[in-house]
Amino acid sequence: MGDIVVYVTVSDPDGLDVPSIAAVAALDDDLRRGMYAHVRRARRPVTRDEAAAAVGISRKLAAFHLDKLVAAGLLRFGFAAGPVVKVGRKPKVYEPVDEAIQVQLPARRHEILAGILAEAVLAEGTGETARDAVSRVAGERGLAVGAEERARTRPGRLGVERALTMAEGVLRRYGFEPSRDTRTCVRLRNCPFHPLAAEAPELVCGINQAFLAGFLTGVRAGNVEAILAPGTAGCCVELRQAR
Repeated sequence: MGDIVVYVTVSDPDGLDVPSIAAVAALDDDLRRGMYAHVRRARRPVTRDEAAAAVGISRKLAAFHLDKLVAAGLLRFGFAAGPVVKVGRKPKVYEPVDEAIQVQLPARRHEILAGILAEAVLAEGTGETARDAVSRVAGERGLAVGAEERARTRPGRLGVERALTMAEGVLRRYGFEPSRDTRTCVRLRNCPFHPLAAEAPELVCGINQAFLAGFLTGVRAGNVEAILAPGTAGCCVELRQAR
């Protein structure tokens, strides 16, 4: 079952996951929070009567709040097995959704980093160092993202500015918070792998560069390169017109 992780700091709100924010906001109510906790603890589908008893309210009011939790994406509902209690109706039951719900400001995408590291460990080639394997896998992941974006948008020949605009849209979704400082340079104001980047900057910055270089190759933006530029922004990599 999914969990909820909330990190709140001040940041550029671009790329916020509005459905996740709405889901967390739905728990800003003592009754809903209590019923949600009860449903999670039950480890089985819970009826409206059981949820109502758990927080000491009427069945009708419990139904209202449970349906709000369903609308927010925190619970799903079904119908109880067994005989029909009323003519043509089985009691509604509720259980948690399987997906994790996360609201992280600024964006953190540790699952991407973990996936790259795990694949590198499993797919390390003969004579390949661990760091080489990580860079290769990161580049392959970026290449796949870029190729998918190109197939989706069919942009044709990409000039520098068009390539950077396309990159901005994708990288915003990944939490990098891109900023077009000049017509031919995009800086990344956030590292979605922080605070791990602070603990192993060379490793994480290398992963970022390989991922972004792979992405540029995937969208066929040969006129743009991902270069290491530590200390210039929130992320140690920026995209520039190729020299």
